[in-house]
Amino acid sequence: MLALTGILVLVGVVMVLSASSVSSYDPRTGGGQYDLFGKHITYLVLGGVVFWLGLRLPLRRIRAMASKAMAVALGMLVLVLTPLGSAGGGAQRWFVVAGQSVQPIEFAKLALVLWGAHVLVAKEHLLHRWRHLLVPVVPVTLLMFALVMAQPNLSGTITLGVIMLGLLWFAGIPGRLFAALVSGAAAGFAVLAVTTDYRLVRVLTFLSDASGSYQSTQALYALADGGVFGRGLGRGSANWGYLPGVENDFIFALVGEELGFVGCVAVIALYAGVAIVGTRIARRALDPWIRLVAGTLTLLVVVQAAINIGYVVGLLPVTGVTLPLISYGGSSLLVTLAMFGILANCARNEPEAVAALRHHGPGRFGWLLRLPAPPTYAPRARAPIGERRRVATTAPSSPRR
Repeated sequence: MLALTGILVLVGVVMVLSASSVSSYDPRTGGGQYDLFGKHITYLVLGGVVFWLGLRLPLRRIRAMASKAMAVALGMLVLVLTPLGSAGGGAQRWFVVAGQSVQPIEFAKLALVLWGAHVLVAKEHLLHRWRHLLVPVVPVTLLMFALVMAQPNLSGTITLGVIMLGLLWFAGIPGRLFAALVSGAAAGFAVLAVTTDYRLVRVLTFLSDASGSYQSTQALYALADGGVFGRGLGRGSANWGYLPGVENDFIFALVGEELGFVGCVAVIALYAGVAIVGTRIARRALDPWIRLVAGTLTLLVVVQAAINIGYVVGLLPVTGVTLPLISYGGSSLLVTLAMFGILANCARNEPEAVAALRHHGPGRFGWLLRLPAPPTYAPRARAPIGERRRVATTAPSSPRR
């Protein structure tokens, strides 16, 4: 996980430098060619601190903060719709702090993963009843849907839906109920996509011609120009203004132009590695909360990468989802690095890793980062069946059996 994180960050640094060196230069405002790259490095340094915290903090402490993080995230989603939020491009999705924009939806994604896993694990003995399986995770997620769509932000809503379905899947939701939820979510997103003029135009353009929009056309030109081995770093034409947003949503097109088909396959292989390693971490975890968090975070990162690559190559409508760790930094980079830090922390809590770290010590890497030895897993004791039945029948708020 550490190697995958480092390689993806390195690829992002190189590609952001290549993508922004031209667009950053503006003699009218005095902007230098490394301005955007400098901001990206600043975000990366802050993200490194967040990554270290996610790796170092005990997972039980991160779980204890889940409810507070969810309350803060909901508060931010409400406040961004007030005059405290900043509007631009027909949407109100940001706070501007010290001249830097902050997107609360990015923090809400991580908060929903941590809180949703906490709730589902706390109600583990009741999850055989579908009402306890869905409540309160689904209602709270629907509330977040409404707040995010009020911005409006369909891509953020889609990623929240992925998180909700991922949590329920890893919690062991029955197949029929999961299929019903997926069908309902797909229908809901389809309705949202066609009820607004600009979204409807985008969908109709995609259905009639995947390369119909200007950005999609230029992205395909960039991929075609790259050929097998690419034109070389810094030699692409997409970053000369031909492809708007090349350092953000369409940076994969520049990867294809400058590094070619080989570079694209390498980037896809890195995300496939994240999927394999993250799934392995979730499968090996003894703690059910770690299993849910690791599985859902892995799903979120991989799905975001798949959506971004999908619309760049013309397989999906353009939605505005960034490529994790490779697109230009900001709130997305900070939160994604926090996710990878937590995933690496989950890996340190695998049974074999715990035994090795506690027996042989933290090693050079652990000593350098001052990483404490992970605790041994102790499952929470549950009351005997007879005791649980007695409580269920005597407590006035308990449902009948």
